Amino acid sequence: MTASIRTATERDVPLILELIRGLAEYERLAHEVTATEAGLRDSLFGTSRGAEVLIAESGGEPVGFALFFHNFSTFVGKRGIYLEDLFVKPAWRGKGVGRQLLVHLAQLAVERDCGRLEWAVLDWNEPAIRFYRGLGARPMHDWTVFRVAGDSLHQLAAERAETR
Repeated sequence: MTASIRTATERDVPLILELIRGLAEYERLAHEVTATEAGLRDSLFGTSRGAEVLIAESGGEPVGFALFFHNFSTFVGKRGIYLEDLFVKPAWRGKGVGRQLLVHLAQLAVERDCGRLEWAVLDWNEPAIRFYRGLGARPMHDWTVFRVAGDSLHQLAAERAETR
């Protein structure tokens, strides 16, 4: 099956939120979704765009999406693409849609002279891990992702910088 891949537009904000919720449901994290249409509209299409979105469609029906942004590797000395979210609706899995989205992202990375395309995957998501390995991706076992969010983020931000 071949899907068409297009860049999302502001009109797609409700669809993007729907797909984010679908991903969160799959990842058993629906309770963590606080995104709103207004917030996505501002973050994705406002004056200070933080990310980009690709939409996969088949016969005009949305079947998946990829949300990504640029990061930077000091070691490589170039920016890269970080894939924050990749989601294909359940009925469309195993039909090549995820691969098409990742091929499109790899092409963007090459066109934009990026040094890397990277992402994280939940350790229990064996189907995704097998899929990614099949693409030639390799896990970064020596690295652990850390996150500061919510109250901890606000507490850290409120601290006074001390010099010693």
